[in-house]
Amino acid sequence: MTTRRDFLTQSAQFGVVAGAVDFGFLQNLPALSAQQTPRTLAPVQGDVEALVRLIEDSPRNRLLEEVATRIRQGASYQQILSALMLAGVRGIQPRPVGFKFHAVLAVNSAHIASLSAQDRDRWLPLFWALDNFKNSQARNAQEGDWRMSVQPADCLPAAEQAVSEFRTAMDAWEMERVDRAVAQLARVSSLNDVYEMMWRYGARDFRDIGHKVIFVANSYRTLVTIGWRHAEPILRSLAYALVDHSREANPATSDHAADRPGRDNLRRLTRIRAGWQRGTIMREPVVELLATLRTSNPGDAAEAVVAKLNDRVDPACVWDALFLTAGELLMKQPGIVGLHTFTTVNAFHFGYQTTASDETRRFLMLQAASFLPMFRARMMNLPATPRIDTLEPADVMGQGQAAIDDIFTSATTDKLAAARKTLSLLNANADQANAWLATSRRLIFAKGTDSHDYKFSSAALEDFQHITPAWRNRFLAASVYWLKGSGGADAPVLQRTRAAFA
Repeated sequence: MTTRRDFLTQSAQFGVVAGAVDFGFLQNLPALSAQQTPRTLAPVQGDVEALVRLIEDSPRNRLLEEVATRIRQGASYQQILSALMLAGVRGIQPRPVGFKFHAVLAVNSAHIASLSAQDRDRWLPLFWALDNFKNSQARNAQEGDWRMSVQPADCLPAAEQAVSEFRTAMDAWEMERVDRAVAQLARVSSLNDVYEMMWRYGARDFRDIGHKVIFVANSYRTLVTIGWRHAEPILRSLAYALVDHSREANPATSDHAADRPGRDNLRRLTRIRAGWQRGTIMREPVVELLATLRTSNPGDAAEAVVAKLNDRVDPACVWDALFLTAGELLMKQPGIVGLHTFTTVNAFHFGYQTTASDETRRFLMLQAASFLPMFRARMMNLPATPRIDTLEPADVMGQGQAAIDDIFTSATTDKLAAARKTLSLLNANADQANAWLATSRRLIFAKGTDSHDYKFSSAALEDFQHITPAWRNRFLAASVYWLKGSGGADAPVLQRTRAAFA
């Protein structure tokens, strides 16, 4: 039971805005420590298949209560996360890579949110993701009720031929061959060996506005958490998504706009100097790249990156410009396309950090640069302002948590004002960043209603740490344009979760 002292302590920690959200119902669940939300590869124990069936078969209005019961009986966070991911890839069609498939794409985003939350709050993103799955499951049923079929072992290529067969089939965009080969890869290969190939194929085309590379990143991160023994259905779903070319002719024998930058960048990356991984960190190259990315086409954007790297500019400056361009596009036109600049650049950067291949690292950076003009082309009638590098700070009311509360109150109705106040707060005291981040996450838990709320917030709040100190405050200020303000009602799923534990 939450006492008055508990409430006052929480309110002091999270401020009036975040503390006023009633999460007291979570007292009925065991606290979930950081050690129980694993970051590294570990085997999953228990009968996960039974949990998968529970998630698949329970009606939406009963699922949260059923899962809460299993938790009280000893089901772990990892087991439920595993079952949720498996239910998604087995029962929701990954074509197109988006829309209803966000129930899968957002699983890792919910997990990241859990990792960053306070101990007892860590359950909330998982319950949201469970409820979100039921919504996508219903849509999948309406659209044909796709289910992943069994892949018989006697149809698979020989183990020693699995890699070459997979590459050949992916290059030819031949779905049935890909499915057989990737099933064998899951049985005979390791996570990193498989994903060294997946990074390249997930980044090769712009179809589905970045969701392919997002799926590669999020599935990798989920498998690291839940264990490789669950790889086969996840890899089959991923491969099925990556060879989707919609209604266009086979890209292997065609020249589509979505594929052209990838082909060009495979040639372009060979012109980047040896030793490109280290250079000089300066402000001017970031400003120059940002200006280029405002007007360039995909090829010119990648050429500008090659030129900077060959001029011995540090790649951190390139990534600063890419992150800032994503932020500026969202500021100019908050919406679905704008927010996907954030989540796509996040996925490219994660792959860049994860791959062991120098060539793949260069390819991912150039593709990230080429994708941004393609996003910009989807965003019609962009205004000239605001510009992220010239955004002016604005006065904040109060100090400490009171100032943060003022920012998120403004964010409900005036995103520009909230962004300017955020910039002012962080410029004055960088130590306020953690309290700002904690408040924004708690508001996502309380007010988030859509997969994009979790995908965006997890990407933006993570990438804040990857940007150099000179620019990170501006990036975080831009993120306000999709984060939740403190006004408005709690999300319906929070209300259902609260009712489930009443």
